[in-house]
Amino acid sequence: MERGGVIRSLLFDHALLPGGWARDVRVVVENGVIRSVAAGANAEGAECHAGIAVPGLPNLHCHAFQRAMAGLAEQRGPADDSFWTWREVMYRFLARLTPEDVEAIAAFAYMEMLEAGFSTVTEFHYLHHDPAGRPYANLGEMGARIAAAAGATGIGLTLLPSLYMTGGFRNAPPAEGQKRFLNDIDRFLKLVARARDIVAALPGACVGIAPHSLRAVPPEALARVMEACPDGPIHIHAAEQTKEVEDCVAALGARPVAWLLANADVDTRWCLIHATHMTAQETEVLARTGAVAGLCPLTEASLGDGIFDGARYLAAGGSFGVGTDSNIEIDGAAELRQLEYSQRLRDRARNVLAAREGQSVGRHLFNTALAGGTQACARPVGAIMTGKRADIVLLDADHPDLAVGEGDHWLDAWIFIAGRAAVRAVLVGGETMVADGRHRGRDAIARRYTATVKRLLAA
Repeated sequence: MERGGVIRSLLFDHALLPGGWARDVRVVVENGVIRSVAAGANAEGAECHAGIAVPGLPNLHCHAFQRAMAGLAEQRGPADDSFWTWREVMYRFLARLTPEDVEAIAAFAYMEMLEAGFSTVTEFHYLHHDPAGRPYANLGEMGARIAAAAGATGIGLTLLPSLYMTGGFRNAPPAEGQKRFLNDIDRFLKLVARARDIVAALPGACVGIAPHSLRAVPPEALARVMEACPDGPIHIHAAEQTKEVEDCVAALGARPVAWLLANADVDTRWCLIHATHMTAQETEVLARTGAVAGLCPLTEASLGDGIFDGARYLAAGGSFGVGTDSNIEIDGAAELRQLEYSQRLRDRARNVLAAREGQSVGRHLFNTALAGGTQACARPVGAIMTGKRADIVLLDADHPDLAVGEGDHWLDAWIFIAGRAAVRAVLVGGETMVADGRHRGRDAIARRYTATVKRLLAA
């Protein structure tokens, strides 16, 4: 994807820089990394890119294979439907997946992410083994498929092998559908080492760890894994569902987030996924740790999880980013819109997450998600500035919803009105991966995905 040793000069009509909006911005890129940024530049010798340049948005939480089951759990069951009944549908679906299927599905999902303004993805990767739970000959086979999909589409990757050991609290035995996830600690650490080898060829890729949840990783195992992996990001599902909270209290004597805060040295390496059901005290203490709340508002709405207390968390100085999780709708703007709208519905108010009078909600949401997502993926992205990767989204200045304003209005119009339709082009490492709203490999990637899904659903 990168041009080794070649220096490129890119000129943007408008760009959102760390200091604010600027015109005629020249960005010099070498081997995918920004070497200099200058506003008020002339076009001589530059590749000119029309539109509104903003940093690519990091996707901090994804289960790529779930893209292919979107829509399969939308028929009412015989009992009250919930996250737990949806999970059974997911288990039945993943039982059919081959490594080739996972690669095809991930490539399609990653292509859609790029087309929607995400430029990097953090894959919370727990589908490790064959349907019977046996490791493949290459222990990292499934991770290699994820990396291949990232390489084929050009999206940046943070790969998080997930540790999954038990079927529930108090060392409950795993369910049949969980066999493909399971590892003991020794094999998991080998898997992490293998993941580092797998992503080595991808520009700027990162590897961290993802203890799945307190219900899937006993406390003593969590402590051992954290000791064995002293560097890199740590992501964990926490307090997504009320049943999970109740079960955690019964087993560990504390709510999930409270238990982590008391026992796990939560700091800036950590990203707590969902963190939906927190007390006011948990919310404020988590904010002060410097950890990131990994929010997936569209999935959380789809699964009936609940509403994150964003207003209290941000008021306490908390950091958040957004992810696509189950990939039912891949759209960074839509995730941010759903986050703000959930607060409005709960509080029966408007512009809830703005920090002060007169502030653009879209700009504040976008800047916060950039910072939190960048921290959670542990990659040098999230800003158009020297030393960062040249991951840049171009919004269409001629789109009817963006053409009538400027500055922060562009972000408000993108997030609250136009969504992914406003994304004109996406550059990753300075290379154009999306032009006129279409990924350059869309036709072949979509054909492979369609054939895969048709076969899976016919089985």
